[in-house]
Amino acid sequence: MRKALAILFLSLTPILLGGEITKILDCVLIPTEWADGDSFSVRLPDGKEQTIRLYGADCIEMHLQGDDSNARRLRDQRRYFGIREILTAKSMGEAAKVETCKLLAQPFTVFTSFADGRGDGRFNRIYAFVKTADGRDLSEWLVSQGIARAFGVVHQLPDGTSGNEWRATLVDLELTAARAGRGAWAKTDWEKLPQIRKEAREETAELEAARGEKKADPADKIDLNTAARDELMGIPGIGEKTADAITEGRPYKTTQDLLKVGGIGTASLKKIEPFLSIKAP
Repeated sequence: MRKALAILFLSLTPILLGGEITKILDCVLIPTEWADGDSFSVRLPDGKEQTIRLYGADCIEMHLQGDDSNARRLRDQRRYFGIREILTAKSMGEAAKVETCKLLAQPFTVFTSFADGRGDGRFNRIYAFVKTADGRDLSEWLVSQGIARAFGVVHQLPDGTSGNEWRATLVDLELTAARAGRGAWAKTDWEKLPQIRKEAREETAELEAARGEKKADPADKIDLNTAARDELMGIPGIGEKTADAITEGRPYKTTQDLLKVGGIGTASLKKIEPFLSIKAP
Protein backbone atom coordinates (compact mmCIF):
# COMPACT_ATOMS: atom_id res chain seq x y z
CA MET A 1 0.00 0.00 0.00
CA ARG A 2 1.05 3.58 -0.59
CA LYS A 3 2.54 5.50 2.30
CA ALA A 4 0.19 8.09 3.78
CA LEU A 5 0.60 11.73 2.86
CA ALA A 6 2.84 13.44 5.39
CA ILE A 7 0.62 16.50 5.76
CA LEU A 8 -3.10 16.54 6.50
CA PHE A 9 -5.06 19.36 4.88
CA LEU A 10 -8.18 20.74 6.54
CA SER A 11 -9.24 23.35 3.99
CA LEU A 12 -11.92 22.61 1.41
CA THR A 13 -10.16 24.76 -1.20
CA PRO A 14 -7.70 23.33 -3.75
CA ILE A 15 -4.15 23.01 -2.41
CA LEU A 16 -1.00 22.83 -4.55
CA LEU A 17 1.34 19.93 -3.83
CA GLY A 18 4.89 20.49 -5.05
CA GLY A 19 3.67 23.11 -7.53
CA GLU A 20 2.17 20.40 -9.75
CA ILE A 21 -0.62 18.38 -8.13
CA THR A 22 -3.66 20.08 -6.62
CA LYS A 23 -5.51 18.29 -3.83
CA ILE A 24 -9.26 18.93 -3.75
CA LEU A 25 -11.22 17.60 -0.79
CA ASP A 26 -14.93 16.75 -0.52
CA CYS A 27 -15.72 16.27 -4.20
CA VAL A 28 -19.10 14.76 -5.12
CA LEU A 29 -20.00 12.50 -8.04
CA ILE A 30 -22.54 13.91 -10.50
CA PRO A 31 -24.64 11.06 -11.95
CA THR A 32 -24.66 11.21 -15.76
CA GLU A 33 -25.77 8.82 -18.47
CA TRP A 34 -22.56 9.18 -20.50
CA ALA A 35 -20.14 8.43 -17.62
CA ASP A 36 -18.27 5.15 -17.34
CA GLY A 37 -15.91 3.58 -14.83
CA ASP A 38 -12.88 5.73 -15.59
CA SER A 39 -14.47 8.98 -16.77
CA PHE A 40 -17.14 10.94 -14.91
CA SER A 41 -18.25 14.38 -13.72
CA VAL A 42 -17.71 15.70 -10.22
CA ARG A 43 -18.81 18.76 -8.29
CA LEU A 44 -15.99 20.58 -6.52
CA PRO A 45 -16.43 22.22 -3.10
CA ASP A 46 -16.83 25.64 -4.74
CA GLY A 47 -19.80 24.35 -6.74
CA LYS A 48 -18.00 24.11 -10.08
CA GLU A 49 -18.36 20.98 -12.19
CA GLN A 50 -15.36 19.16 -13.66
CA THR A 51 -15.02 16.03 -15.79
CA ILE A 52 -12.40 13.58 -14.52
CA ARG A 53 -10.42 10.98 -16.48
CA LEU A 54 -8.56 8.55 -14.21
CA TYR A 55 -4.84 8.10 -14.57
CA GLY A 56 -3.58 4.59 -15.28
CA ALA A 57 -6.84 2.63 -15.57
CA ASP A 58 -8.83 1.85 -18.71
CA CYS A 59 -12.34 0.47 -18.23
CA ILE A 60 -14.11 -1.33 -21.05
CA GLU A 61 -16.26 0.89 -23.25
CA MET A 62 -20.02 0.76 -22.76
CA HIS A 63 -21.25 3.77 -24.80
CA LEU A 64 -21.12 3.20 -28.54
CA GLN A 65 -23.10 6.18 -29.81
CA GLY A 66 -21.62 8.68 -32.25
CA ASP A 67 -18.68 7.67 -34.44
CA ASP A 68 -17.15 4.21 -34.36
CA SER A 69 -14.05 5.06 -32.29
CA ASN A 70 -15.57 3.70 -29.06
CA ALA A 71 -16.75 0.58 -30.86
CA ARG A 72 -13.19 -0.02 -32.09
CA ARG A 73 -11.88 0.49 -28.58
CA LEU A 74 -14.43 -1.98 -27.22
CA ARG A 75 -13.27 -4.51 -29.78
CA ASP A 76 -9.62 -3.94 -28.82
CA GLN A 77 -10.44 -4.22 -25.11
CA ARG A 78 -12.35 -7.45 -25.72
CA ARG A 79 -9.30 -8.89 -27.42
CA TYR A 80 -6.99 -7.67 -24.66
CA PHE A 81 -9.00 -9.57 -22.05
CA GLY A 82 -9.44 -12.55 -24.40
CA ILE A 83 -13.25 -12.36 -24.31
CA ARG A 84 -14.99 -14.02 -27.24
CA GLU A 85 -18.33 -12.19 -27.19
CA ILE A 86 -18.30 -8.41 -27.55
CA LEU A 87 -21.55 -7.97 -25.58
CA THR A 88 -19.98 -9.89 -22.70
CA ALA A 89 -17.08 -7.45 -22.78
CA LYS A 90 -19.50 -4.49 -22.86
CA SER A 91 -21.21 -5.83 -19.73
CA MET A 92 -17.88 -5.57 -17.93
CA GLY A 93 -17.81 -1.87 -18.78
CA GLU A 94 -21.24 -1.53 -17.24
CA ALA A 95 -20.01 -3.35 -14.12
CA ALA A 96 -17.11 -0.89 -13.85
CA LYS A 97 -19.50 2.07 -13.90
CA VAL A 98 -21.62 0.50 -11.16
CA GLU A 99 -18.51 -0.08 -9.02
CA THR A 100 -17.26 3.47 -9.49
CA CYS A 101 -20.65 4.93 -8.57
CA LYS A 102 -20.72 2.75 -5.44
CA LEU A 103 -17.22 3.73 -4.35
CA LEU A 104 -17.88 7.43 -4.95
CA ALA A 105 -21.23 7.51 -3.15
CA GLN A 106 -19.50 9.41 -0.32
CA PRO A 107 -17.42 12.60 -0.80
CA PHE A 108 -13.95 11.82 -2.13
CA THR A 109 -10.62 13.50 -2.87
CA VAL A 110 -9.27 14.46 -6.28
CA PHE A 111 -5.58 15.01 -7.05
CA THR A 112 -4.92 16.72 -10.37
CA SER A 113 -2.48 18.90 -12.28
CA PHE A 114 -5.35 19.84 -14.64
CA ALA A 115 -3.65 18.15 -17.60
CA ASP A 116 -5.92 17.77 -20.62
CA GLY A 117 -7.48 14.30 -20.49
CA ARG A 118 -9.54 14.30 -23.66
CA GLY A 119 -9.81 10.87 -25.21
CA ASP A 120 -11.75 12.42 -28.05
CA GLY A 121 -12.51 16.00 -28.89
CA ARG A 122 -16.12 15.91 -27.71
CA PHE A 123 -15.31 16.05 -23.99
CA ASN A 124 -13.28 18.50 -21.94
CA ARG A 125 -11.66 16.27 -19.32
CA ILE A 126 -8.70 16.47 -16.96
CA TYR A 127 -6.55 13.60 -15.76
CA ALA A 128 -6.71 12.90 -12.03
CA PHE A 129 -6.11 10.48 -9.20
CA VAL A 130 -9.15 9.79 -7.03
CA LYS A 131 -9.10 8.66 -3.39
CA THR A 132 -12.36 7.25 -2.09
CA ALA A 133 -13.83 8.12 1.30
CA ASP A 134 -12.26 4.97 2.77
CA GLY A 135 -8.81 5.79 1.34
CA ARG A 136 -8.68 3.55 -1.76
CA ASP A 137 -7.04 4.69 -4.97
CA LEU A 138 -9.85 4.26 -7.50
CA SER A 139 -7.59 3.32 -10.42
CA GLU A 140 -5.78 0.66 -8.39
CA TRP A 141 -9.06 -0.77 -7.11
CA LEU A 142 -10.68 -1.05 -10.55
CA VAL A 143 -7.60 -2.80 -11.96
CA SER A 144 -7.34 -5.11 -8.94
CA GLN A 145 -10.96 -6.18 -9.43
CA GLY A 146 -10.44 -7.02 -13.10
CA ILE A 147 -12.86 -4.36 -14.38
CA ALA A 148 -10.13 -2.15 -15.84
CA ARG A 149 -6.78 -2.82 -17.45
CA ALA A 150 -3.52 -1.15 -16.45
CA PHE A 151 -3.36 1.10 -19.47
CA GLY A 152 -3.16 4.78 -20.30
CA VAL A 153 -1.48 7.95 -19.12
CA VAL A 154 0.29 7.96 -15.75
CA HIS A 155 1.76 10.69 -13.56
CA GLN A 156 3.90 10.97 -10.47
CA LEU A 157 1.76 10.20 -7.42
CA PRO A 158 1.03 12.86 -4.79
CA ASP A 159 3.36 11.00 -2.39
CA GLY A 160 6.27 11.32 -4.82
CA THR A 161 6.15 7.82 -6.34
CA SER A 162 7.20 8.04 -9.97
CA GLY A 163 4.70 7.44 -12.74
CA ASN A 164 6.72 4.50 -14.08
CA GLU A 165 6.83 2.83 -10.67
CA TRP A 166 3.09 3.30 -10.27
CA ARG A 167 2.50 1.86 -13.74
CA ALA A 168 4.45 -1.25 -12.66
CA THR A 169 2.25 -1.51 -9.56
CA LEU A 170 -0.88 -1.38 -11.71
CA VAL A 171 0.51 -4.10 -13.99
CA ASP A 172 1.13 -6.29 -10.94
CA LEU A 173 -2.43 -5.68 -9.73
CA GLU A 174 -3.72 -6.64 -13.17
CA LEU A 175 -1.68 -9.84 -13.15
CA THR A 176 -3.06 -10.73 -9.72
CA ALA A 177 -6.63 -10.08 -10.88
CA ALA A 178 -6.09 -12.25 -13.96
CA ARG A 179 -4.64 -15.07 -11.86
CA ALA A 180 -7.64 -14.91 -9.51
CA GLY A 181 -10.15 -14.74 -12.38
CA ARG A 182 -11.75 -11.52 -11.20
CA GLY A 183 -14.09 -9.36 -13.25
CA ALA A 184 -13.45 -9.50 -17.00
CA TRP A 185 -10.72 -12.09 -16.45
CA ALA A 186 -13.43 -14.55 -15.43
CA LYS A 187 -14.67 -14.33 -19.04
CA THR A 188 -11.25 -14.92 -20.61
CA ASP A 189 -10.83 -17.80 -23.05
CA TRP A 190 -7.28 -18.59 -22.04
CA GLU A 191 -6.67 -21.10 -24.82
CA LYS A 192 -7.79 -18.64 -27.47
CA LEU A 193 -6.15 -15.58 -25.87
CA PRO A 194 -2.84 -15.79 -27.84
CA GLN A 195 -4.69 -16.05 -31.15
CA ILE A 196 -7.15 -13.28 -30.25
CA ARG A 197 -4.32 -10.91 -29.35
CA LYS A 198 -2.35 -11.92 -32.44
CA GLU A 199 -5.33 -10.96 -34.59
CA ALA A 200 -5.50 -7.60 -32.83
CA ARG A 201 -1.80 -6.92 -33.46
CA GLU A 202 -2.09 -7.88 -37.12
CA GLU A 203 -5.12 -5.65 -37.61
CA THR A 204 -3.37 -2.73 -35.91
CA ALA A 205 -0.34 -3.17 -38.15
CA GLU A 206 -2.59 -3.32 -41.20
CA LEU A 207 -4.40 -0.13 -40.26
CA GLU A 208 -1.14 1.67 -39.52
CA ALA A 209 0.20 0.60 -42.89
CA ALA A 210 -2.94 1.90 -44.58
CA ARG A 211 -2.75 5.20 -42.72
CA GLY A 212 0.90 5.41 -43.65
CA GLU A 213 -0.12 5.95 -47.27
CA LYS A 214 -1.76 9.23 -46.32
CA LYS A 215 0.10 12.25 -47.69
CA ALA A 216 1.12 15.04 -45.35
CA ASP A 217 -1.09 18.08 -45.76
CA PRO A 218 -0.71 21.39 -43.90
CA ALA A 219 -4.49 21.38 -43.44
CA ASP A 220 -4.16 18.22 -41.34
CA LYS A 221 -1.84 19.75 -38.75
CA ILE A 222 -2.95 19.35 -35.14
CA ASP A 223 -1.61 21.02 -32.01
CA LEU A 224 0.83 18.70 -30.28
CA ASN A 225 -0.01 20.11 -26.84
CA THR A 226 -3.80 20.02 -27.06
CA ALA A 227 -4.78 17.30 -29.54
CA ALA A 228 -7.09 14.57 -28.25
CA ARG A 229 -5.86 10.98 -28.16
CA ASP A 230 -8.04 9.98 -31.12
CA GLU A 231 -6.67 12.91 -33.15
CA LEU A 232 -3.10 11.79 -32.46
CA MET A 233 -4.00 8.21 -33.41
CA GLY A 234 -5.17 9.47 -36.79
CA ILE A 235 -1.57 10.35 -37.68
CA PRO A 236 0.32 7.64 -39.60
CA GLY A 237 2.55 5.67 -37.24
CA ILE A 238 0.86 6.70 -33.97
CA GLY A 239 -1.01 3.99 -32.11
CA GLU A 240 -2.82 4.23 -28.78
CA LYS A 241 0.25 3.58 -26.61
CA THR A 242 2.29 6.19 -28.44
CA ALA A 243 -0.59 8.67 -28.23
CA ASP A 244 -0.74 8.15 -24.46
CA ALA A 245 3.05 8.53 -24.18
CA ILE A 246 2.88 11.79 -26.12
CA THR A 247 0.17 13.04 -23.77
CA GLU A 248 2.28 12.14 -20.73
CA GLY A 249 5.20 14.20 -22.07
CA ARG A 250 3.28 17.46 -22.49
CA PRO A 251 3.93 20.33 -22.80
CA TYR A 252 6.34 20.45 -25.74
CA LYS A 253 8.26 23.51 -26.93
CA THR A 254 9.17 22.04 -30.32
CA THR A 255 8.28 18.90 -32.22
CA GLN A 256 11.88 17.76 -31.71
CA ASP A 257 10.99 17.23 -28.04
CA LEU A 258 9.09 14.13 -29.20
CA LEU A 259 12.45 12.36 -29.48
CA LYS A 260 12.25 12.04 -25.68
CA VAL A 261 9.06 9.96 -26.00
CA GLY A 262 9.56 6.21 -25.90
CA GLY A 263 9.07 4.57 -29.29
CA ILE A 264 9.68 7.75 -31.31
CA GLY A 265 13.01 7.97 -33.09
CA THR A 266 14.42 10.24 -35.77
CA ALA A 267 12.85 8.26 -38.61
CA SER A 268 9.37 8.07 -37.05
CA LEU A 269 9.48 11.75 -36.06
CA LYS A 270 10.22 12.65 -39.67
CA LYS A 271 7.05 10.81 -40.73
CA ILE A 272 4.70 12.35 -38.17
CA GLU A 273 6.14 15.87 -37.99
CA PRO A 274 4.28 17.17 -41.09
CA PHE A 275 0.98 16.56 -39.28
CA LEU A 276 1.94 18.50 -36.15
CA SER A 277 2.09 22.10 -35.01
CA ILE A 278 2.69 23.85 -31.71
CA LYS A 279 0.55 26.91 -31.19
CA ALA A 280 1.65 29.82 -29.07
CA PRO A 281 0.02 29.78 -25.62
